[in-house]
Amino acid sequence: MKPAYHQAIPQLILLIFLVFSLSSCLGDEKDRMEGFEPSHTHEFFPTQNLDSPGTLTLVPSQLDKISLWQGKTKLRGANIWQRVVVPDLDGPEFLGSAHVGPPYTQADFDRLASLGANYVNISGPGLFTELPPYKLDLEVQDNLDNILGMIYEADMFAVITFRTGPGRSDFTFYSDGAGDWFDPELLREWIWDDTTAQEAWIEMWRYTAERYREHPVVIGYDLMCEPHPGGMREIYDPDEFFVQYGGTSLDWNQLYPRISAAVREVDPDTPILIGGMGWSPIRWLPFLEPTGDGRTVYLVHQYEPQTEYTHQESRHPKHSYPDRFDLDWDGKKDDFDQEWLDNYFGIIDQYQQKWNVPLAVNEYGIVRWIPGGEKFLEDQLALFEARGLNHAIWMWDPAWPAWTEEVNTMNYRFGQDPKIQEDTLPNPLMDLLQDFWSRNEIRPSDFTSD
Repeated sequence: MKPAYHQAIPQLILLIFLVFSLSSCLGDEKDRMEGFEPSHTHEFFPTQNLDSPGTLTLVPSQLDKISLWQGKTKLRGANIWQRVVVPDLDGPEFLGSAHVGPPYTQADFDRLASLGANYVNISGPGLFTELPPYKLDLEVQDNLDNILGMIYEADMFAVITFRTGPGRSDFTFYSDGAGDWFDPELLREWIWDDTTAQEAWIEMWRYTAERYREHPVVIGYDLMCEPHPGGMREIYDPDEFFVQYGGTSLDWNQLYPRISAAVREVDPDTPILIGGMGWSPIRWLPFLEPTGDGRTVYLVHQYEPQTEYTHQESRHPKHSYPDRFDLDWDGKKDDFDQEWLDNYFGIIDQYQQKWNVPLAVNEYGIVRWIPGGEKFLEDQLALFEARGLNHAIWMWDPAWPAWTEEVNTMNYRFGQDPKIQEDTLPNPLMDLLQDFWSRNEIRPSDFTSD
């Protein structure tokens, strides 16, 4: 999922999963790499908590982390989003003044946990730089350490999801804004045709796994958020893609097994999470080939039907839930209801039956004001739970006014009225989420002892 930007400025209002355009301006700097930053430790360095002085002492966990992804639903929570700040674009306030933003505080995570959530999907920048020579970004690492420390203090689990890294920037998620609201040089997508960048991405994950493998709340490594090569942006049919590009450098199926193998060289235990191409929707799941690793979870992001329903940006949406409208582009109206959702999720059932592997939904969500949104989420969550799927909604925003005043399309604390730009609790959407989150029975503290 991609955050919308600067809602008060029309050219910056973007829902990034709707973006499909060609990449450009790769630049000569990608043609060589001077070497990787080596990994020197297998131990997690205790974090410095942002809200209190002193060093956080982490208590080792006795949990077999893969058990959290198996059987019935055990993890229910939310995503957070961050990227490296671009001062000339973001200004001094929008994402904060630090290297990574928007800023989160301990209170943000404590509040999420108090509502019942036990799981945070950290959707943020990778530890290595986007530009060569690809090397460790210590400020990004410090930020991740602090985020994990706050999640630990809030007694929740965490998955590390890398959106960016060697040859890939966060601007790949909203590439049609290149040359409009951001400098085209910020659009970096050459990982898909540059073997050096791919090798650096592999090394980034080897380093990351070695560093965090013993962290008591890290329960998964999501190898790349929504892999989607720029060169395939106009291809919506997976069959068409694999006829043209299967087995090439653009094929995610040839890259993630190598990343997985590198992780397993240093960390045999922490679950690996892998989503499919095409922004990881359910319909691309059948083309995601299992690696054979018994501690890997396969992911989907569920925003369908996007343009017709879940992400209707208009303050006067056309479609509600349940409703009748054309869902398969055949010119005829279809019933849009829980039965439609259940049938669509049958793709998940078939994949699980074929491969007998754990699956999860680590992104889902709606524009908060769409008609019938509460019922849609309720029906969808019930279907997730019937399948034993862990789930994390997009998204949990920080209490950072400069951010939430501009980006609140999916900030459910604001309720269902698009004119409301502040927390309005209780409201039906948050009541629903809290109802499902309250079903959580497991937290990190259940597996640690002083």
